[in-house]
Amino acid sequence: MRSRTLAREMALQLLYEYDATNELAQERVESFLADRAREPETHDYARILVAGVVEHRDEFDDIVERVAEHWAVSRMPVVDRNVLRVGMYELLYSPDVPAKVVINEAIELAKRFGSADSGRFVNAILDRIHKERTGLDGE
Repeated sequence: MRSRTLAREMALQLLYEYDATNELAQERVESFLADRAREPETHDYARILVAGVVEHRDEFDDIVERVAEHWAVSRMPVVDRNVLRVGMYELLYSPDVPAKVVINEAIELAKRFGSADSGRFVNAILDRIHKERTGLDGE
């Protein structure tokens, strides 16, 4: 598994825990990362994703609620909303990662950890956010 793909997966798992408890101790993050990957760049990227989502969670949730008509973030499956948050962090705050890569990686995470419909749901939301942000209509 590629380093950033693994980092996204680990970030999703940590954010799932954060979503449930609303806290995430740094020791817990470090222990979790150390148990799952050896490469420092994987740890670093997972930390960046987790910190970015925690910092911007309210902003991301507001965007999702606006874009996902008739869906409250609080009623979405935990996996879906956290995959969306990770994807939004990368779309909005990681200009070095191409949008297509962000969206494809988010879809794969959603398929792997979410329900049968998660991949399509995540794709639709992130695609809409990307198109609004860039002013694209039909890429």
